[in-house]
Amino acid sequence: MSRGVKWKASVGLLGVGIKYLAVTMLIPLVVAVAYGEDIWVFLVSMALVAAIGFAVERVDPDPDLGPREALLFVSLAWLAAAAIGTIPYLLAGYGTASTVAHPVNALFESMSGFTTTGATVLGEISTDRHSHAVLMWRQLTQWLGGMGIIVLMIAILPEVAVNGAQLMESEAPGPELQKLTPRIEETARALWLIYFGFTVVYIVILYGLHLLGMAPNMDLFNAIAHGFTTLPTGGFSPEADSIAAFSAAVQWVVIPFMVVAGVNFALFWHVLRGEAEVMLENAEFRAYAGAIAVVTAVLAVMLFRGAAPAIELGGTTQSVAGSSLRQAAFQIGSLLNSTGYATADFVQWDTDAQILLMFAMFIGGSAGSTGGGVKIVRWLIVGKAIRRELFTSAHPDVVQPVRLSGSVVDEDAIRGIMAFTILYLVLFGVSAVFLSIDAARIGIQLTMLESTSASLATIGNIGPGFGRLGPFGSYLFFPNTSKLLMVFLMWVGRLEIVPVLAVFVSALDSQ
Repeated sequence: MSRGVKWKASVGLLGVGIKYLAVTMLIPLVVAVAYGEDIWVFLVSMALVAAIGFAVERVDPDPDLGPREALLFVSLAWLAAAAIGTIPYLLAGYGTASTVAHPVNALFESMSGFTTTGATVLGEISTDRHSHAVLMWRQLTQWLGGMGIIVLMIAILPEVAVNGAQLMESEAPGPELQKLTPRIEETARALWLIYFGFTVVYIVILYGLHLLGMAPNMDLFNAIAHGFTTLPTGGFSPEADSIAAFSAAVQWVVIPFMVVAGVNFALFWHVLRGEAEVMLENAEFRAYAGAIAVVTAVLAVMLFRGAAPAIELGGTTQSVAGSSLRQAAFQIGSLLNSTGYATADFVQWDTDAQILLMFAMFIGGSAGSTGGGVKIVRWLIVGKAIRRELFTSAHPDVVQPVRLSGSVVDEDAIRGIMAFTILYLVLFGVSAVFLSIDAARIGIQLTMLESTSASLATIGNIGPGFGRLGPFGSYLFFPNTSKLLMVFLMWVGRLEIVPVLAVFVSALDSQ
């Protein structure tokens, strides 16, 4: 039996996804027509992407995927989506001083979008420098990547649904795939409908605040733009000041939706079926909610103790306690599950508060959510596995399984989680060292906080870091070699490392 990968099958199916990606460009095209900006950019982009998709599909018009081909397809699909996503940036920036006119910058911005990282090299973010259509495409890439482009393809394309189970298992964010319905395409459809429903409700609420006069600058464009990047825990904003550009009322609305985005979406399916107890009894959900509550409370106390007597917000004075709680809840809700929005420049906060924020970045969202990071469930299982090892060291004759929510965790799953966690930490550490050395090569000195946060923010799909990479900063100053490394980190981070590395190992084994 051949141990190689039948790459033509993976590439042929890839063409199917690419040609349908052209259809999604209708949304920025509508925006381009509405504002009379960059119409030709999206007309040409749609034609190019469709032509590429049809050409690639001809490599194997009737693909049959095995486990190795599924891994290769998922890895290539995310890489291809990022590459395709550069086309509008390159066309719109052609002949201008736009930072994303450079291919490496365009790829960085596109990969950051589809992987919902939120790190940016866009430079000045405003509708004066970039068209509404290009900014909407930037927002849309995050929404498409949030629930997963493979999950979307399984939900709507019969030719992909044939191999849906193994494809979803390769892409799904977390150590396990929860099948909600007998047919995998129905599960994919259910997840996307829940995701879509939350997005619509959120947009309506944001625009409603505008109509009520509580958010003057949250017009329909901004409401849709932020709807596209909150539920996927993306963090891109068409406003240079992120959510700090809006009123406190908007900020309070954003917080619960960021928290919701970090919850396993399968739990909402149970709630809609009248099975709310499934969510309440879920160990990961309780740990996620508890982590947010505890870390928020600690940060709120830190901010309250170091705050000025009053904090000015939009021309009004808010109590120190109220403002401290809002800022803490927002930043933890944003960074713990990798959203990356900001209401304050936390780079200006004291060192203890910044260390706490970095700790929150390591926690991550839930499995089956759109959040990034290591994921709560992995930390729970790692902790339980370590506790078991310590216990069995003292009681070698006792057999003690690891349990989660009352169920025994399979030993293979535990080994997989341990392997992922080790790979994650090793890649994070090695990349931080490389980024520091590479920046020094061109005369840029990174602080330890900057290099470590750049590595963590990209492999964890978090977005902002510390120092010059703060919530209102940019990754533009990094050399191209560092940007390409971070593109790789965002890619493997979104796919949770193992599928991508497994493809490389499989290719080596076939030699």
